[in-house]
Amino acid sequence: MNKLRAVCVYCGSNFNGDVTLRKAIKQLAETLVKQEIRLVYGGGSVGVMGVLANDILELGGLVTGVIPQFLMDKEVGHKGVTEMIVTENMHQRKQKMADLSDGFVILPGGFGTLEEFFEVLTWLQLGLHNKPIGVLNVNGFYDPLFAQMEMMVQSKFLKPANRDLVFNESDAEALIDKMDNFSAVPDEVWFRDRNLT
Repeated sequence: MNKLRAVCVYCGSNFNGDVTLRKAIKQLAETLVKQEIRLVYGGGSVGVMGVLANDILELGGLVTGVIPQFLMDKEVGHKGVTEMIVTENMHQRKQKMADLSDGFVILPGGFGTLEEFFEVLTWLQLGLHNKPIGVLNVNGFYDPLFAQMEMMVQSKFLKPANRDLVFNESDAEALIDKMDNFSAVPDEVWFRDRNLT
């Protein structure tokens, strides 16, 4: 049986119409549905998140949206998801999405996507959860981000073991497979031993 029963996907509330990204979203949807993995996402009907939710629903998969009340009031909430959870604020939304999920996938997006990615990655580094985190690096979108992580390692702000906690794949099926077999343990000695070599 698949260890991943539900995956939280962080992605953009905009969609630029890029054909390669559109194909990647479709492949991720097909992979999740085929492996009977529920999508947990921000509950929106717009952008990359809306496209992904629609693809999964059309394929007969399960989708849980988690959205704060103020965004529901702006009528950006998806009306057709399997389950919609409305929270009071953004903090509750992020906590609920994390609680409901067995892993995290990052698709292209903006500030919000990066903020959510680094929060769950920091939580993993601190040992607050042990769930896999995978970046679906469509068309090299996140190459500069991984270059920045490498700079953090070289500059001794980040241990290689913690940089390696994130999977970096351009293929959705390969990404989910790696996440399903995740067993890495963060190196927590940073708070005892300041030597980052």
